Amino acid sequence: MKILISGITGQDGYHLSKMLLDEGHSVHGIVRRNSQKTYGALEYDRELINKLEFYYGDVTDKSSLDLIFKTVKPDMVFHLAAQSFVQESWSNPEVTYDVNIKGTLNMLNSFREYTPEARFYNACSSEVYGKVSDDIQNEESRMWPRSPYGISKLAAMWTCINYRESYNLFVSNGILFNHESPFRGVEFVTRKISLAAARIKLGLQDELKLGNMDAMRDWGYAGDYVRAMYMMLQANEPDDFVVATGESHSVQDFVEAAFGYLDLDYKQYVSTDPKYLRPAEVQYLRGDASKAKEKLGWKPSITFKGLVELMVKTDLERLSD
Repeated sequence: MKILISGITGQDGYHLSKMLLDEGHSVHGIVRRNSQKTYGALEYDRELINKLEFYYGDVTDKSSLDLIFKTVKPDMVFHLAAQSFVQESWSNPEVTYDVNIKGTLNMLNSFREYTPEARFYNACSSEVYGKVSDDIQNEESRMWPRSPYGISKLAAMWTCINYRESYNLFVSNGILFNHESPFRGVEFVTRKISLAAARIKLGLQDELKLGNMDAMRDWGYAGDYVRAMYMMLQANEPDDFVVATGESHSVQDFVEAAFGYLDLDYKQYVSTDPKYLRPAEVQYLRGDASKAKEKLGWKPSITFKGLVELMVKTDLERLSD
């Protein structure tokens, strides 16, 4: 099948592209023009880049999407493109809304106009839950986002639901809880921690400053989560699914595991800095993926400890090369 991915240069785009190629599909990605002609997370694997077809476009520019949809005529669409950094959404809420809401609307309209018989996946986020009232969150839990990012993702999700119901389209939302890998951007706290631990071990860095160390998240492995995305588009009917491990760990837990893997005492190197605190914090998230397990047959394969160690080990190897 011909598969189109927006946001192909991010962590999930990397894992998804690799998996889809292994499945024998033709993978086409939407990329924004930049003077360096770089491909984000894909740069870690030049052989992978050579196996992909790229098209210049921007989700905020519908005319560029129209041309891509008419050219590729995809059988499946994975909409991953987003301003996905929560901290950045406080600094640039307008950009966040423009990319995440208008961008999703543009993708849906191009999809509906040119490939309505195809299947569409939208990447949603556990940040839509925000101020949680339950110990564990599922598809029916109350959604109370606490950041411009969370609000934008909730609006995009409901736009997808509206199009599915109004135009009888195969559109599914994946409400993905935090998922990480060695291909995560360095601005995200998990990769910031794994990279800092490796650099400190090698004498390349002296300290690490973080924000709220008590915030708790349900962290899984990105490779497992893109498999869930693909499974959603293999289902008989479109639907919305939570993808999560069912476990919650604090940022401090992540720090302890990362530094402990390298036999380092994190207390000697890690401190908090108020500048990394958010105006409104999502203190706790834990996802219930029972629906995905029952209807899709999905389950995670890597433990929290295994994920942290994989990230630290990979960063250490990259720095040592």
